[in-house]
Amino acid sequence: MPEPLPPTPGQTVGPFFGYALPYDDDHRLVPPATPGAVRLHGWVLDGAGEPVPDALLEIRQADAAGRVPQVEGALRRDGSVFTGWGRCATDPGGHYSFTTVEPGPVDGRAPVLAVAVFARGLLDVLFTRIYLPGAQDPFLDGLAPDRRATLLAEREEDGSLRFDVRLQGPDETVFLTR
Repeated sequence: MPEPLPPTPGQTVGPFFGYALPYDDDHRLVPPATPGAVRLHGWVLDGAGEPVPDALLEIRQADAAGRVPQVEGALRRDGSVFTGWGRCATDPGGHYSFTTVEPGPVDGRAPVLAVAVFARGLLDVLFTRIYLPGAQDPFLDGLAPDRRATLLAEREEDGSLRFDVRLQGPDETVFLTR
């Protein structure tokens, strides 16, 4: 009987190979001139508060009326079909930016964007949510105020939404299990 092979070393998420992930307008869920279009942006920060220059974020959301898109081909960006899905890599400064619409409430719950975070050093993808400023939701109500704050986007003077993802530390973003 052959001797069993040793296990391979543990790996973190990645590496990502650029030719397979990006596509045209991956960060643009709607064209910027779309009525109600908003910029959702922020930084991905590590435990020391330093930017993570090679993270990848994916978002999934309902449209402005609260309808969850059921279209095939989330990569299709034709300017008229809202797919509710986007992907954005952080730049060298750890910044990301999406152009989307504010989601409407689904089934009476607060409007929310689902987020998946991929980054070096992570053993698996992290999941979180982005709630609009002032959101009221049973899930949020069950969190301590300081933890709830890590899930709320901030409205900036220009109308854009800012949401920073903190991977560790005292202000670590609340992450969810599958």
